[in-house]
Amino acid sequence: MSEKRPVYGGQAVIEGIMFGGRKHTVTAVRKKDKTFEYFQLEKSTNKWLLKLKKIPLIRGLVGIFESAAIGSRHMNFSAEVYEEETDENKDNVPEVVVEEKEPSKLLFTLSIAVIGILSFLAGKFIFTIIPVFIADFFSPIFPSKIGQIILEGTFKFLILLLYLYAISFTPMIRRVFQYHGAEHKLINTYEAGLNLTVENIKMQSRLHYRCGSSFILFTILVSFVVYMFVPIEPLWVRLLNRILLIPVVLGISFELLQISNSVRSLPVLRFLGYPGLWLQLLTTKEPTNDQIEVAIASFNKLIEIEKNDNNIIKA
Repeated sequence: MSEKRPVYGGQAVIEGIMFGGRKHTVTAVRKKDKTFEYFQLEKSTNKWLLKLKKIPLIRGLVGIFESAAIGSRHMNFSAEVYEEETDENKDNVPEVVVEEKEPSKLLFTLSIAVIGILSFLAGKFIFTIIPVFIADFFSPIFPSKIGQIILEGTFKFLILLLYLYAISFTPMIRRVFQYHGAEHKLINTYEAGLNLTVENIKMQSRLHYRCGSSFILFTILVSFVVYMFVPIEPLWVRLLNRILLIPVVLGISFELLQISNSVRSLPVLRFLGYPGLWLQLLTTKEPTNDQIEVAIASFNKLIEIEKNDNNIIKA
């Protein structure tokens, strides 16, 4: 019986890709001189946090906030490298591993983590509340509870699609979506047990069941069911319960995402993840060979660090 392979995930950043393993996260960014610059973090080993990650529903919220905090730091790193490359005032170094300055490490860590979490919550808050007002506007035509909830979910889905479609025309976002595709292709290649070469990776799908895009769609579907059990009148009560139920919707959605991924090999149940895969047609694009090479560099660096496990800064 073959040994179970570790599970890896990732995130596209500006001109680079972040990959995360069991204990570490690594970002590789390609510079204009074709060399790579790396940023690496060690995941938290806090005992109470690890315990929370084992509790159903709660573990999803912990994972989401942790990912937002860590992801924002990697995105901040890639943005800084991008700005430096734009200014063209920095010397090129074949390979640089960025370390934080010790005196400001704690303050910097906390500030970036808080910004990442608040940004996530703000986006979720707006995405949840705006459809309520739009649906309520049509209440004279669709006054029933089920009609309002269907309208709310429909507008939420349309806003998401229009937003993703609109930003995909931005050159920088389009490239981020290409790196997103490269990240998925590499993970699919790894999970298929193939060598991580450009040719092998190009042949793989740019869609993946564990993607955050699928998670967003699950939140829309889950909210439709959850909202059936709470009142929608008056409007202030509806707004209040939407806000209070955000953690519930996120927690359930995370569990469903995990389930859909675990049953994807079964002939019938694999279709549970299809809506999320379809949404990824907007959030991923076919990557170039150069972008795939960035994915390989980032993943290989993560594997190296996971093996050596030394000289890593705390997340």
